Amino acid sequence: MGLSELLTTYGQDYLTALVTTWWMTAVAFALVMVLSIAITVMRVSPLKPLRVVGDFYVQVFRNIPGVALLIIIVYALPNLRLVLDYRTCVIVTVILMGSAFGSENFMSGINTIGVGQIEAARSLGLTFTQIIWKIVIPQALRSAVLPMTNLLIAVMLSTSLGSQVPMSPDELTGVVSFINTRSTGGILAFLIAALGYVGTAAVIGLVGNRLDKKVRILR
Repeated sequence: MGLSELLTTYGQDYLTALVTTWWMTAVAFALVMVLSIAITVMRVSPLKPLRVVGDFYVQVFRNIPGVALLIIIVYALPNLRLVLDYRTCVIVTVILMGSAFGSENFMSGINTIGVGQIEAARSLGLTFTQIIWKIVIPQALRSAVLPMTNLLIAVMLSTSLGSQVPMSPDELTGVVSFINTRSTGGILAFLIAALGYVGTAAVIGLVGNRLDKKVRILR
């Protein structure tokens, strides 16, 4: 199957899958950011049980292969009487993995904050919660723009886990499996999907670099 025939026959499927990939990426990354901050706060908490839980979370979910975690979610949750549709299972998988790496990015950002700032805040009588939300998190966010940009790209690429169900062309890699089960798309089918990922990643990288230049903390 040639390129023109491939686009004529499956062009709409590619477009739909690309938009779905963008949607899944946006939803997953928004929740990754929220959960990453929450886990990071736990890891720097003065309460040891919270630190232990936060560190345990990161060690577990950053070391489980995505496919393995997806299989666990798809087949284990129904035994707990929690049944999710496949797309939601993929998003949950991406969130769990992404938030573990996101917490590490924020921890790196926190490590760039001078100890003197924290000591000054304590001398002014600020509580742990006030220090975290007024001093630590804002600076950590600004320092972690580039790492979180890379994480956003990784989240987008991780949505390809949806291709594990070939009959469901929900996202960009899945549509390639969908095409190849019905006709011979060959390498061109993968090339078109790859161009969608590359183009999206290039835009994300460009925006991330510009944002970093605007908010970067000069030291």
